Amino acid sequence: MNAGTVVVGASVAGVRVAQALRTSGHDGRIVLVGQEDELPYDKPPLSKSVLAGTAGLDDVRLLTAQDAVDQGIELELGRAATRLDLGASTVHLADGTELGYTDLVIATGATARPAGWEHLPGVHALRTAADASALRADLDRGGPLVVIGGGFIGAEVAATARGLGVAEVTVLDATPSLLARSVPGVVGDRVADLHRRHGVQVRLGVKVESVSQTADGLRIRLADGSSVDAATVVVGIGAVPADAWVAGSGLKVDDGVVCDPFGRAAPHVFAVGDVARWQTSRHGRAVRVEHWTNAVEQAAAVAHTLAHPEDPRAHAPVEYVWTDQYDWQLQIVGTPVAGTESRFVHRTENSFAAVFGTAGRFAGAVVVNWPRALVGCRRALSAGTSSAEVCAHLTSEAAL
Repeated sequence: MNAGTVVVGASVAGVRVAQALRTSGHDGRIVLVGQEDELPYDKPPLSKSVLAGTAGLDDVRLLTAQDAVDQGIELELGRAATRLDLGASTVHLADGTELGYTDLVIATGATARPAGWEHLPGVHALRTAADASALRADLDRGGPLVVIGGGFIGAEVAATARGLGVAEVTVLDATPSLLARSVPGVVGDRVADLHRRHGVQVRLGVKVESVSQTADGLRIRLADGSSVDAATVVVGIGAVPADAWVAGSGLKVDDGVVCDPFGRAAPHVFAVGDVARWQTSRHGRAVRVEHWTNAVEQAAAVAHTLAHPEDPRAHAPVEYVWTDQYDWQLQIVGTPVAGTESRFVHRTENSFAAVFGTAGRFAGAVVVNWPRALVGCRRALSAGTSSAEVCAHLTSEAAL
């Protein structure tokens, strides 16, 4: 049988590569390998609607069994990849299966950064559907929730827990502001205030020393000598690329699988999504981006290159990510944290844009509840518009 294209990883990047190959005219064999037994599903809802119970996994499927049949995508689920043999063009799976390939796409994503407390009952990470189910069961038992880490997942879990009626929710983060990796402190401070208005205790600039089990639950000890008790703990301190299975294969691995601008890691081997570190002309260096939109756009570019190798397509995105917390939707475009100058343009109290730049050059924006402003900021980044021009446009939009 023709080895065909093997896509390892059944999250959004892997699924979109497989689907885009078909729509790009690829008529060869496509095999999609997934570590989980579940049919592929979208992960951003795990910390929001799925955890809240307003959506089930079937509501967030990326691919159904019938879709796979209709699109000619063979599914190998519940079988993690354990080793890559570049010389033999073979992927080894945990059950001993060996899959030969003509082309390989690595889309294994990222896993939760370990903290050392995951073995304790009541301590959770949130990366999979099983994680969301286990966390919801513990939240339903009641008691205080402590979230360690104030990034997207931590902040979203805190907001969802308050919506579920969890009375005591505390967020702990070692940085001086929430969402510090993605937004400047002047925006992070507003997000922290939003959480406090909804009854969340937000403690910033505090380092967690340990989490231990007590007779009544869990105790989180902080570096300043204080402690916080909890029934449930969620650890959201970042993610690490799931690239260990290709270590020693001959691929270059450096905080992700290193690729060229086309996502190519080696002849006939590509990487996409959270696991990929690729060269981009926009930044002039290799970057790795852990965002849904990046995964989708990069998957489309790699699928095009695979289907039309005579016309390779580089992935050169304008960064975009969003997060939903309470009645705020924050949409982040570009790299606001790279800016040294900021200006806020308000439409209403809960609808505004924060514009960031350096020496007049527009670096990015954080937009809250203002879709038209988001569209304008994305266009401005693509066009190289100055920060002053962006602010002038938004001011005009706010007056409408």
